[in-house]
Amino acid sequence: MYVNPAPIRSFVRHYPALKRLASSSLAFVFDIDGVLVRGKRALPAAKRALTILDGNNKFGIKIPYILLTNGGGVSEATRCNQLSEQLGIQIKPEQYIQAHTVVRSFVHKYTDTPVLVLGGRGDTLRKVAEGYGFRQVYNTLDVLAWNPSIWPFHDLTMEERTSAKAADFSEIPIGAIFVFHDPRNWALDIQVMCDVLRSGGVIGAPPYVSECARRPVDLVFCNPDLVWKSEFDLPRLGQGGFKEAFQAVFKTLTGTAYPYIQLGKPTELTYRFSETVLKRFAGGDSSLKIYMIGDNPESDIAGANAAGWKSILVSTGVYNPRQGPPTHKPTHEARDVEQAVLWALEQELQP
Repeated sequence: MYVNPAPIRSFVRHYPALKRLASSSLAFVFDIDGVLVRGKRALPAAKRALTILDGNNKFGIKIPYILLTNGGGVSEATRCNQLSEQLGIQIKPEQYIQAHTVVRSFVHKYTDTPVLVLGGRGDTLRKVAEGYGFRQVYNTLDVLAWNPSIWPFHDLTMEERTSAKAADFSEIPIGAIFVFHDPRNWALDIQVMCDVLRSGGVIGAPPYVSECARRPVDLVFCNPDLVWKSEFDLPRLGQGGFKEAFQAVFKTLTGTAYPYIQLGKPTELTYRFSETVLKRFAGGDSSLKIYMIGDNPESDIAGANAAGWKSILVSTGVYNPRQGPPTHKPTHEARDVEQAVLWALEQELQP
């Protein structure tokens, strides 16, 4: 793979510092959409940046990095295979964190609890959740197959009907709802969520009241992003948009919003989890100097700043400098991810 040698040659005068860097504590965390790829297309600067860090330079230096995204919808292994093909560089599951990966850290609380998992296509996320350790996983297509009158405005396709899991939801107490990824049918999912949460877990049961024996259903959203950058010119609504729509409907029905747990960037839980993963991937180094490179000031930059990391904001995704300064100030702004990596290396290689 070709890497423009000009920026690397500029480091020749710092060769002693580069030698020290080989055993230093520098590490990177990259967002994906709008930084490394846009839709199905890898950004050229991304390939060059990762190649530099992977040691494809005249100094043979490798610097550890992980990928941290609010995306998801498939297994970590599947997404890593896709990214490896897109980027032309092997991305390993142990260096990849997506929105719902963090759920692994507390899945033991729900191992034998019936849970509803939302988002993605068909029953793909059921399989992902089962891979995490959940044993009783259902989705809204299962609910619709059980009783089509739940939402009479959607007829299951043959593929959806085949993937549905047979169950009698009048007998199943759902203990938690996890919105793993962006729902494909907002109307169906909001209706089923309201049914589950208002009844305390059993669809069709009388409305839940705090004095009853049933404990309230936990609600977990894995991605707070209101918008994200696809191949379309303008940002698209994300899971954060779905959350706002659900809460607006639920509040109109009940008079109050429903309490929830939020995962994903920029939450503290996700950044703590990511730092643990990065330190493990870097060989157990507990004193890493971490640079976060992202395109979204609200998630990438806000989370990195709060975590005490260095942050670099690029303008190849959500952030557009022509629309005004970012809502959260990064350590540095760069045109693209390659320029961001080179700037960070310069900062660490000052004589």
